[in-house]
Amino acid sequence: RHFDVQLMGGAALHFGWVAEMKTGEGKTLVSTLPVYLNAISGKGVHVCTVNDYLATRDSEWMGQVHRFLGVSVGLVVPGEYDSAIKRAQYACDVTYGTNNELGFDYLRDNMAMSLEDKVQRGHNYCIVDEVDSILIDEARTPLIISGQGERSSDSYKIVNEMVPRLKLEEHYIVDEKAYSVTLTDDGVEMSEKLLSLKNLYDPANLEVLHILNQCLRAHALYKRDQHYMVSPDGKIMIIDEFTGRVLAGRRWSDGLHQAIEAKENVRIQEESRTMATITFQNLFRLYKKLAGMTGTADTEAGEFHSTYKLEVTIVPTNKTIKREDFEDVVYKTEREKFDAVVKEILDCHERGQPVLVGTTSVEKSAAVAKMLSKRKIKHNVLNAKHHENEAYVVAQAGRKGSITVSTN
Repeated sequence: RHFDVQLMGGAALHFGWVAEMKTGEGKTLVSTLPVYLNAISGKGVHVCTVNDYLATRDSEWMGQVHRFLGVSVGLVVPGEYDSAIKRAQYACDVTYGTNNELGFDYLRDNMAMSLEDKVQRGHNYCIVDEVDSILIDEARTPLIISGQGERSSDSYKIVNEMVPRLKLEEHYIVDEKAYSVTLTDDGVEMSEKLLSLKNLYDPANLEVLHILNQCLRAHALYKRDQHYMVSPDGKIMIIDEFTGRVLAGRRWSDGLHQAIEAKENVRIQEESRTMATITFQNLFRLYKKLAGMTGTADTEAGEFHSTYKLEVTIVPTNKTIKREDFEDVVYKTEREKFDAVVKEILDCHERGQPVLVGTTSVEKSAAVAKMLSKRKIKHNVLNAKHHENEAYVVAQAGRKGSITVSTN
C-alpha cells in the first residue's frame, strides 16, 4: 500500500503540478497512481526520464503494476530504428522514454513524408522525472536532426593558424556568461591584415567572418578534457556538461565542431545542415497536461510558473529525516578548497566511512585523484575517460574505507 504522503504526491501529479519529494521517498512508485488514472482515458501517457537505464528499469518494475491492472506498457529508448516497433510502443496506454528520444521522435514525425510513417500519436499527458534537470537546466538545449551539408573548406585551417596571433582584451573580448567572443576594432584591423582582406564585413567575406568567430570561440571558451576530449582515433568527442559522459556521435553545429577540429589539428569533417530542431522548453509545452517530480523544485518555483505555468508543491517525508544536511562551505581559492576536500576525505577514510566525491568536470576529477595519489591513498576514478569499468567501480563504492572520485 502506498504511504499517505505518496498518495499526496500522486494527487499533485494528477493535477498537473510539480511534486517536490526528497530522494528515497519513492517517486517511481508514486508515478504509478496518476499514470494509471490517466491511462484509462486511452489517449496515452508519457513518462519521461533522464536516461535509458531509468526508462528501461521503470518500465519493467512499474510495468508489472500497470499490466496487472490491464494497462499496456511501451518503452522508447535510443537505438531502435524500426518505425513499426516504435509506433507499437507509442500506441500503448503508457510509454516510458527519455527526454531526448521523445524529442527526436517528434522531430522525425515532422519530417515524415506520409501519415503512415509517423510514430507518435499526440501529446496528452506527460510526467517528467527529475523535472528541474530537464525543464530548467537543459530547457534551452536544442535537439537537432542534421543532414549532409557543404564540403568543409580549408578556411578553418587558415583562420585557425592566425587566431593565436590575436591577443585577449586587445583584439577580442570574451563574455563567459553569454558564451560569446567579440572582435574589437583593433582586432578587426589585425584580422584583415592577417587574412589580407580589404573589409572583413563585406558580404563576400561573411563566411570567413563566421569561421573566424567560431575559431575564436573554440580557442577562448572550449577547453580540452572539460568540454570535449580527443579520442585515440583523432575524433573530437563532446563531454556532456551535466553528466560528464561522452556524447557519442554528437557534433556541435554551425561550424564550431570544425573549428575545434582545426584547433586540435585532427581531420576536419564536413559541416552538416540542420533539418529539424526543437528545444525541450517548446517540446514539453505541447502536452495538454504536464507534471513533474524531483527532489529539488522549490528553489526554481518561480521559473516553473513563469515558463510552464506549473505549480510546485512540497510533499512531506513519510518519516522525519534523520540525515544531516550540512550548509555549503565557501573558499576563496580553488587550492584551499581542494586541500579541505582531501582533508575531509582522509577523515572519513580513517573512520572507514565510504566516500563519494562529485566533481563538475573530467579535469577536476583528475585533479582530486592526483592529490590523493600524491598522498598514496587508494581510490577509484569514474569519468568519461574510464566509463568501461563503470559498473565494477559503482558496485565496490560502498565498501569500508573506499574512495570514489567521479564527475557528477
